[in-house]
Amino acid sequence: MPDYPKPPFPDQPQPMPGKTARMDPEPDHGEQSYKGSGRLAGKHAIITGGDSGIGRAVAIAYAREGADLLISYLSEEEDAQSVAELVEAEGRKCILMAGDIAEPAHCRAIIERAVSELGDLDILVNNAAHQATFEEIEEISDEEWQYTFATNIHAMFYLVKAATKHLEGGGTIINTASVNADMPRPQLLAYATTKGAIQNFTAGLAQMLADKGIRVNCVAPGPVWTPLIPSTMPPDMVREFGKNIPMGRPAQPAELAAPYVMLASEEASFISGATIAVTGGKPIL
Repeated sequence: MPDYPKPPFPDQPQPMPGKTARMDPEPDHGEQSYKGSGRLAGKHAIITGGDSGIGRAVAIAYAREGADLLISYLSEEEDAQSVAELVEAEGRKCILMAGDIAEPAHCRAIIERAVSELGDLDILVNNAAHQATFEEIEEISDEEWQYTFATNIHAMFYLVKAATKHLEGGGTIINTASVNADMPRPQLLAYATTKGAIQNFTAGLAQMLADKGIRVNCVAPGPVWTPLIPSTMPPDMVREFGKNIPMGRPAQPAELAAPYVMLASEEASFISGATIAVTGGKPIL
């Protein structure tokens, strides 16, 4: 097992949504470690939030498994360009598309561009998310609550609705949920509530789309060392991030890539409606 860093971590506040290069320690996305074996050869995938964190690790893995990609991201140009370089170094196509998935029209445009420029669509990874930390419910503005839902769950509906006709007959949808769906952290009330909705959305959608030949699953990570952490949490929470789980540390994004690859592959042909927990020993019951 890799000797990944454990807390305490240094203070490192940065503005939302955060930049990978400013993190200490810098996250591991599998840049040096992930080895592909052609499990997604010839596939075409969309990854929202593919510029950093879990999405970046999934993008690297998918490219090394043979898939061409469209990476949707908010505005982090430097992170997006660097992951595109990694994807293209594997000889795979990488389309970058900036914009806010909280806007329904942008979600539809993502699907249209992917199909137009990749030629097809086989995999939709709904990974992008917004979170912010609040100690009291009075601190959460109406706008913050609405934007969290618009980004984390409403966007999934718009993307899936636009993608379904292209995925029929063997496509797959993978949604990023969270351990917060089952054990909500009160300081992340809005975020945790959307993650519970994602898990329910996944289970219902898997049943709705089964007769179209589309599989739908979700991955529920525990704490993961991504730019969202130093950019959305107070220093005391960042310092001890991941300390309270059995492995005593947060996951590195690279440690999340494998379930996304497995769920997108033909090996998972009878897996649908499932939640894969990647929590470092923290049970989801």
